[in-house]
Order: sequence, then structure tokens, then C-alpha cells
Amino acid sequence: MNVREYYAYLSAAREQLWNFLRALPAADLDRPMIDGDRFHNIKDLLLHVVDVEDHWVHTIALGDGVASSYPHDWVQPRAEQYDLAWITQYGQDVGSRTRTFLDSAPDLSRPVKLVQDDPASDTVTLDHLLWNVMTHEVRHTAQIALLIRQLGHTPPWLDYLRFIRPQPTPGMGDEVADDSGTDKDL
Repeated sequence: MNVREYYAYLSAAREQLWNFLRALPAADLDRPMIDGDRFHNIKDLLLHVVDVEDHWVHTIALGDGVASSYPHDWVQPRAEQYDLAWITQYGQDVGSRTRTFLDSAPDLSRPVKLVQDDPASDTVTLDHLLWNVMTHEVRHTAQIALLIRQLGHTPPWLDYLRFIRPQPTPGMGDEVADDSGTDKDL
């Protein structure tokens, strides 16, 4: 499994989740269900996931984030003030830029400073940074699925196995019977 393949899966799962959420009542998406300092509802988590990808991949690693085109408070998102379409458009812009970047076959071993203006900042590889962003999304998507269940809905099936292409099992179906009634390999 490589970053590009896994990001393709995440992109497909994200679209399925967004489509599912579009069908829910807006009040469900805004309902405060998390007693936390920063995040309180499904839309807060959705916006946070997009913010994290934009920050780490585009602002830190590439120096060119899109958050300025979607002004909001990323520390205290209060996402109930935004329409779901606004959040998903921001997510589509960030995702499209990430896919384009990954399609360019970047050097995944390239070092990335975590704090750009601190000479003593820790450095990780671009590969590690991308895996961190993707793992972060998976964790919050699981939280969103739990909130969907707590609202009384059945969340979409977003497991990796739903999105990969089925592969034939070696040894199964690759044999044919000859005239004698015995199987022969092709």
C-alpha cells in the first residue's frame, strides 16, 4: 500500500460520506453531541479534517494552502454557521490539490519542517506527514460514523474493502476440465 493508493481510497470514502450527510437533516449535522472545547458536532469534525489536510499538506509541505479562500476560525470552528455545501466545497478544493500533488510523483523522502519559522523544529519525511494526515482523517471519520449512529441513522459502509478492486484468488477458477473429466491448469 502506498500513499497515493490509500489517498484514492480516502477520497472515494469521503465522497460517499459527504453524499450520505447531504441526505440528513441539517439539524442533525449541527446537533451538539460532543462535549469538548473545540468540536461539538458532525460539521465541526468535517471542517477540522479538511483544515488539517490543508494545513499540513498544502501550507506546511507545499507553502500554498487554500484556507484563506474559506475564512473561518480553525481553532473554534463553530461549523453550524456554515452550510454543508461550503464545507464540502472547501474539502473538494483541498482534495483536488492533494490528488494533483500526489499524481506528480513527489519525493516522499523529502524532509518537511513541522514549524516553518522555527530553525529547531522537528522534521519528518513527506511520507510520514501524509500518513499522519490520512490516519487523522480515518479516526475522525470513525467518530462521525458513531455520531451518525447516535442520531439513529445507519452510516455508510466506508471500509477499505468496499473501494478496492476485487482480485481473483490464486488457484481458484484458473482450471478447466479436459475431455477425460480431470482438471488441467490453463
